[in-house]
Amino acid sequence: MLPDTDELAEVLLDLAVPHEDINDLVRMRRRVTDDPELRQILEASVGQLVGAVGRPGGEVDLPELDWASGPLQRCFPAYVFVATLPYTRAYHRERGIPADISRRTLADLGRNMAAHRRRYGRAGVEAPRWLTRHFCGELYQLGRLQFERRRLGQRTGAALAAAGLGVEPGALCLTLHIPDFLGPLTPAACDRSLTLARDFFARHYPEERFGFATCHSWLLDPQLKEHLDADSNILRFQERFRTARQDTEPADTEPVRFVFGDPDLPVAQLPRRTSVERAIGDHLRAGGHWYIGHGWFPLPEK
Repeated sequence: MLPDTDELAEVLLDLAVPHEDINDLVRMRRRVTDDPELRQILEASVGQLVGAVGRPGGEVDLPELDWASGPLQRCFPAYVFVATLPYTRAYHRERGIPADISRRTLADLGRNMAAHRRRYGRAGVEAPRWLTRHFCGELYQLGRLQFERRRLGQRTGAALAAAGLGVEPGALCLTLHIPDFLGPLTPAACDRSLTLARDFFARHYPEERFGFATCHSWLLDPQLKEHLDADSNILRFQERFRTARQDTEPADTEPVRFVFGDPDLPVAQLPRRTSVERAIGDHLRAGGHWYIGHGWFPLPEK
């Protein structure tokens, strides 16, 4: 189910896994393949992912190893995704998805492991459940942005129905995500991504109609207008959206996680090197809170 030692290193490179993590992953492979219990967990996890391939909104919870915390426990999801890779690629080929889009999409495994290393200084997979969306064919990297085939949740669906969009909870939509380690979020880069997405989904998912996009992010918190220049990339990104709803529960760790790499950093010690860092940290130090915003906008027709 897993590639042999030589091939595994090449596969991990293709998935953009940090170079400093590859030797450990190759070395620990034998522990996974030689242990009957681990092999059974691996096969069951891959079976769950393969069963969800192509189904938007099919959440997959990978089992956690009931082991003492260590490198194998932190890295085990990487083996699950590597073992699922042939099935994901087969689905992409069946849909006619270009190899470069497939490669850039699945390279989010490496980005995720880089985020884990930035936070903890060691190898591991930061958010395995997030990555199931890539390997199940729900999410694609198209330029600067990622686009996920999702179904509207109850609250957002009700808000869009009230806005007169003629949709209801459970309807298909595209959800935007903003990956890290990929340069500035410029208007031109976002425009290019939206054009790519319009053409991509019309070509590869012609049976599905996506009339609008949604986004659920701290980047849509309107309080950012009080701290950033009007021509900042974040505020220009906000301008694309109409408000669906606004959370009332604080989500202070979200911007800290994405801006500084660690949600547990003490607020008093957050750096002030950039305008965004100053905005996030100064607002929290003044006793304020950050919230997740939920927005939408109509997608341009092909």
